[in-house]
Amino acid sequence: MRLKHLTLAAMCSLFALWAQASDLSDKLTSNDYVLLMRHTLAPGVGDPTGYTLENCKSQRNLSAEGRSQAVTVGNWLKKQGITTADVRSSAWCRCKDTAERLTFKGFKVEPTLASFFDEMDKAPERTQALQNFIAERRQTKGAQALILVTHHVNIHAYMGENIASGDMVLAKVDGHGKMVSYQLIPRPD
Repeated sequence: MRLKHLTLAAMCSLFALWAQASDLSDKLTSNDYVLLMRHTLAPGVGDPTGYTLENCKSQRNLSAEGRSQAVTVGNWLKKQGITTADVRSSAWCRCKDTAERLTFKGFKVEPTLASFFDEMDKAPERTQALQNFIAERRQTKGAQALILVTHHVNIHAYMGENIASGDMVLAKVDGHGKMVSYQLIPRPD
């Protein structure tokens, strides 16, 4: 009798996990959702003085732990049922390295995801540009997930909340690319 209850409990748990995975992938294949992700662990704040986007060695980059975290996130997303994705990244190397390690058949650099850490006064115009980009892409992305790898400042300006390295935000968006609601998804370990 006890074995029957344990088996039933295990089956219910598996069903709940499957339903959650299906829910995330279903949402991301619709035009109503986008997944924003903060790059994985790159110790420090900002970039060194004199950095350039053309020289990764001059920037703050992912640590070994950050590189491993990005692979883990990519594997986790695939376990959630996300099989295809339009992955876009900021031009900063820590974001590109994160996007690459998600392993969704490549990524493209998207200028609207660029950090404005050094120009915080540009937050409103950069957020509007991001909304415009999301509005455009949601109409043409088809059934693939739209995953945007960017920076803390960009995500904070868009959603109004701080998130940790590698965390994700499942954002429900309207036709203008504005966030209607969101669900914070902590980085899986």
